[in-house]
Amino acid sequence: MADARIIANPALFICDLQEKFRPAIYEFPMVVATAQKLLRASQLLKIPVFATTQNRARLGETCPELKLDQPDGIKTVCHLDKTLFSMITPEVKQALDSLNAPGPLSCILVGIESHICITQTTLDLLRSGHKVYIIADGVSSCNKEEVPIALARLRHEGAIVTTSESFLYEYVQDAGTPEFKDLIKVVKETSQSTKETMQTLCKF
Repeated sequence: MADARIIANPALFICDLQEKFRPAIYEFPMVVATAQKLLRASQLLKIPVFATTQNRARLGETCPELKLDQPDGIKTVCHLDKTLFSMITPEVKQALDSLNAPGPLSCILVGIESHICITQTTLDLLRSGHKVYIIADGVSSCNKEEVPIALARLRHEGAIVTTSESFLYEYVQDAGTPEFKDLIKVVKETSQSTKETMQTLCKF
């Protein structure tokens, strides 16, 4: 019997972290910082990355500091625009299928907004049989009061609500692995921003 604690077939989802949302979303820079940390980790751990924008023509490009698909940045499996609130568009479904994963994915979600796009993406992934990890220090909404309500609902639906650091340690599992030795550098370099983000986004 498979160990339910094993995080198999991980995939990182970056949901709608766009420039025009910066002044509207509660503590947007902190959400971006968590996404940056997970993107760095995804490179080390060879975790595929999926990203979307919501109505890019009106709401702008993905935040440049994430460096998605830039020469010195992270290569995504797909980085698509959408009008659906869920990230799981037909094009994203096709990209997920291209992974040829041997089983359900362990989907790691960061982005905005918690009660809209994160919620609908989570529900679609759960309905498809995937495991979903919502990173509490990596999601937000315009109204911060929406966040704990959304996370409580999604936990009830079967998603795992966790933190970026907890997820990374759970994924690696063993401090003796080469992956951990690289990962701990990322954890240490981001420790102060992680602390500040946790104290702000996870105090509900």
